[in-house]
Amino acid sequence: MSQRIDKSWTVFVSLENSEHDRCVDLFSRPNGSYGFEEFRRDVEDSGRWTPVQYYSGISYKSAAEALEAAERCVPWLTDMLSERRELRTQSRFDPEADICLPIVMPRSFIL
Repeated sequence: MSQRIDKSWTVFVSLENSEHDRCVDLFSRPNGSYGFEEFRRDVEDSGRWTPVQYYSGISYKSAAEALEAAERCVPWLTDMLSERRELRTQSRFDPEADICLPIVMPRSFIL
């Protein structure tokens, strides 16, 4: 778990680039807000995921808003999601049920 993802937050999708050195986590918070954070993994860090920015401090009203913001802020994410359109459905949130849909990808999920 990253230093910037609080233990009370639930990561519901983790999107990794094809080089396996960048990742974006989308998460929900107990207060009902959502967010995202970008990470990198380098040899210098012993392969640990290290936060790249401070995106996790911003709150969004929905998972869709968090994903849209992540796409605006993380250039490689937009390209990757354009190539793999089916991944958009894996980051959906069902506001009626107030739960994330049952697709949960571990951080090691390879895109």
